Amino acid sequence: MAFQRVFSGAKWEEHVGYCRALRTGDQIFVTGTAPVNPDGTVHEPGDGYAQARRCFEIMLEALDNLGAGPEHVTRTRMFVTDIERWNEYGQAHQEVFGEHPPTTTMVEVRRLIHPDMLIEVEADAVVSL
Repeated sequence: MAFQRVFSGAKWEEHVGYCRALRTGDQIFVTGTAPVNPDGTVHEPGDGYAQARRCFEIMLEALDNLGAGPEHVTRTRMFVTDIERWNEYGQAHQEVFGEHPPTTTMVEVRRLIHPDMLIEVEADAVVSL
């Protein structure tokens, strides 16, 4: 079975040895996507909504590179450092997926790879061949 991979250029991809998203057949898996700017800095420290939107932007770009869009996403997972801010993350999620809601999970974690990061998102998608 063939694998198609895309990379976002995040410094951690090469250092840790992973790709942003992988497609095999009609399935796509998007790895944990953090709110980083193109220069590697954390996007909008302190703003949960803006960070969630940035995660989804990066994720949607990876999906697009593999022939998918938000309508193909079947599941998202949001790892957040402050569950009390669920509405900020949820608002961004609804704006991206409102017309095609996937299943989702939001879990509070102790911390992420950078102390200014409030959220990291994973996604799975299915695209008919």
